[in-house]
Amino acid sequence: MNDINKKNNKVFYISLIFSTSIVLWGIIGQASFASAANSLLHFLSKYFGWSYLLSMLIFVIFAVALAFSKYGNIKLGADDSKPEYSTASWFAMLFGAGMGIGLVFWGTAEPISHFVKPLGDIEPGSLEAADFAIKTSFMHWGFHPWANYSIIGLALAYFQFRKNKPGLISSIFIPLLGEKRVQGPIGNLIDILAVFATVSGVATSLGLGTLQINSGLNYLFNIPETPIVQIIIISIITVLFIWTAVTGIDKGIKALGDINLYLAFGLLSLVIIVGPTLGTINNMTNGLGLYLNDFLKDSLGISAFGDNSWLEGWRIFYWAWWIAWAPFVGSFIARISKGRTIKEFVGGVIVAPALASIVWFSAFGSLGLNLIDKVGVEGITAMTEAPETALFQVLKYYPLGNILSLVTVALLCTFFVTSANSATFVLGMLTSEGNLNPNRNRKVLWGLIQSFLATALLLSGGLQALQTASVAAAFPFIFVMLFAMVSLLKALKTEI
Repeated sequence: MNDINKKNNKVFYISLIFSTSIVLWGIIGQASFASAANSLLHFLSKYFGWSYLLSMLIFVIFAVALAFSKYGNIKLGADDSKPEYSTASWFAMLFGAGMGIGLVFWGTAEPISHFVKPLGDIEPGSLEAADFAIKTSFMHWGFHPWANYSIIGLALAYFQFRKNKPGLISSIFIPLLGEKRVQGPIGNLIDILAVFATVSGVATSLGLGTLQINSGLNYLFNIPETPIVQIIIISIITVLFIWTAVTGIDKGIKALGDINLYLAFGLLSLVIIVGPTLGTINNMTNGLGLYLNDFLKDSLGISAFGDNSWLEGWRIFYWAWWIAWAPFVGSFIARISKGRTIKEFVGGVIVAPALASIVWFSAFGSLGLNLIDKVGVEGITAMTEAPETALFQVLKYYPLGNILSLVTVALLCTFFVTSANSATFVLGMLTSEGNLNPNRNRKVLWGLIQSFLATALLLSGGLQALQTASVAAAFPFIFVMLFAMVSLLKALKTEI
């Protein structure tokens, strides 16, 4: 136990120093930090874009194959264990942690961006551009990201609950490296990278979420978009997410996840009713057909000699961003998945959220695309210039626009809190010997650190640079996740 304590003290202190140093560089040396981050991401996207595409497809194939294999009925826990949470609460928590706030932010903004600036020779604003916009949004928010989360989540849940190992990313590699090496420098490095990925990813999202909440309040109530208002928003959100994280999963995080689910379903239903209802249904049906039909081609599509700038700016960036979030989201999903079978896990973590995302983008994307006859390509292009306000700009053209905007701001706040409290809980686990119920002080500390970093970056204008840096820094996790699959398979072979 002393060795484990030393290991996790190292992970805690080195992670804290490393994360803080990176952020301080982003604040003090903003220009050099942004330049270094952009250069690194550009290099990785250009020369290793193929590795992101291949690995994300491998994650999808591996997860689905495992669910339908002879291992599909193995439980993540003892054979007689039962799920800790109802299916609805489980789904609400994993969905809120995984991408909730991103759906609200990009639900309208991404489809209209592809609509007015499509790939290749497609004419902006055309029917072909609309098809491309919906299909591409499905691709970026569908099966790939959730399969990516499932790799860490499934492996970690298996080793935590069936093999009684610590809730650390490094625990996944015990079959490959052995207990001793996992507690050494290699294990430390894996856990430190996981902490950094979580801190930087969530700090970025806190900042970007604050900007969208502020823009929504400005649209609804003319509250100014100023640093003071943004600090107040972050402060209120911080109190809420630390309080719910400290309260624990059963009370705080679960209760808020349930509220999220009801709010999201209510908003989605209203949007389908007041928006172009038939257009939404047709878009979903047609888009799903295009998405599934082109799934393999789009998963691996990269030009050997042509221009890949669109691919690098959108798909490869997304794949890198989802990989950056995998340690945090995977760890949280693992924590709430005890008692599920592998088949249940894959269905709940990949299929259900992907289908929910498809319905969401069909509804919110159709809201924006439907405005082409009212505002033209120029009007929609103007909306895409500020993604944080795009949804509010679109909603004003529809009945109940103000009510929908108000519900959107409320949902942004609750999704905001669920992402942050999940991350705070995971950071407490990763820096407390993998303790599935980390102590309050550790959770409060990480909550305050994330909030401080988000505020500092927001005020200094360094949010985008940190996002770029965290996405680039996640590159090693491609290999961590590929080896995680090998390790999990090796362990599963001992079961049957």
